[in-house]
Amino acid sequence: MARMHKIAAAAAIAALALTACSSTNDASDGGTSGAPTSAAPPAADVSGAITVLTNRTDLVETDFVEYVKRFNEEYPNVTVKFESHTDYEGEVSIRMGTEAYGDVLLIPNKITSDKFAQYFEPLGTVADFKDTHRFVATEGSYQGTLYGLAITGNASGYVVNTKVMAEAGVTAPPTSPEKFLEALQAVKDKSGATYYTNYKDGWPLSQWQGNEGVIAGPDTKTVRTASDAPWTEGLEQYGFDSLLYDIVEKRLSETDPTTTNWEESKVKLAKGEISSMVLGSWALSQMQEAAEANGASASDIDFWPLPFETDGKLRSVTSGDYKLAINKHSKNKDAARAWLTWFIDESGYAFDNGGIPAKIDAKLPDNLSTFSEIGVELISLNQVPEGEESLDSDIYNEAEIDIWGESYRRKLIDIARGAEKGDKLSYFAELNERWAKARAEFVG
Repeated sequence: MARMHKIAAAAAIAALALTACSSTNDASDGGTSGAPTSAAPPAADVSGAITVLTNRTDLVETDFVEYVKRFNEEYPNVTVKFESHTDYEGEVSIRMGTEAYGDVLLIPNKITSDKFAQYFEPLGTVADFKDTHRFVATEGSYQGTLYGLAITGNASGYVVNTKVMAEAGVTAPPTSPEKFLEALQAVKDKSGATYYTNYKDGWPLSQWQGNEGVIAGPDTKTVRTASDAPWTEGLEQYGFDSLLYDIVEKRLSETDPTTTNWEESKVKLAKGEISSMVLGSWALSQMQEAAEANGASASDIDFWPLPFETDGKLRSVTSGDYKLAINKHSKNKDAARAWLTWFIDESGYAFDNGGIPAKIDAKLPDNLSTFSEIGVELISLNQVPEGEESLDSDIYNEAEIDIWGESYRRKLIDIARGAEKGDKLSYFAELNERWAKARAEFVG
């Protein structure tokens, strides 16, 4: 692709991402007086040891080592230690029942914005950051106070090996679930490559939910909380989960999902053993690096939008990724703030990983040119109505349906492959019943 096309695509994505909204956070654009200011303390005044929790198991001994070296050039008296977690959501969420959850950490998706003050140190007000950083008006903040900054910005969709797709006659992103299934079947018939669920690691299954809004539009949360039966044909939850079910039921995914492996999946996609995986655009650079490291071409790995057309256009949702925050119980808050500020503003992590930087004036990525070429509509989610900030999570937690976890989609896959009793409609009926009962507890 021409470099100018790539830059144009990145600029368009960045512009639209200015108002992006995360899956769990909501806030006004106002300020809260008395919150700490955003600036990190002067380097000479900062010392101490901090522990940083991360989900990037693949970077703690490589890129992160180099980041720390550069950080220590400015903050020589701060020692940075990393703890990486493959199941970040599960493991860190449990640790947050104590005060020992590191000094700097990614805010787990399960922590709703109304709980931020319970766990995290305020970074300042939304007003302090809104002219310099993306995503802050609606993500990582609550009632005008900012608690976390996005480590990078993403677009929703799936990574794809375009070489195996093209060999099977699929040269453009499918525009409907039916065409997507036909494409997967053609690829499997031609080369044996399949879709990959990443069932065993679990957390990648939540990436399906990262596409919310693609079908229902910017008010998807409000649409979902207004319904007693989100798993009804025509509604968004049905659309995502029906497609995943059909992929597995039609034997278009890996043979044994209980043996999947996240790190191996990168290599298998690079080699053409896997055709596609639903993940955010953050994953594209990892897959391309795996291709180069295994004798394949990075240009064979691309990022496509989910196959749900609206008014003749495919859609992708832009938003901030995990938000970096400071543990309110940290004993070294100045050192923690210095690392957080440097990592977000100066490390180059977002660019290095093909993401949209949180800092507005930072260098932009150039790896989403296909979106521009096929006219993907980029959307961001709207804030939910005041007073309903936690309604969605209240309902799904009460219903014990972890739409941002992996348990209920694992069961969906198990039913689809015949490892559990039932079928698609019986399981959706069960989910709707649980949802409606839980919803009644909060909305009557």
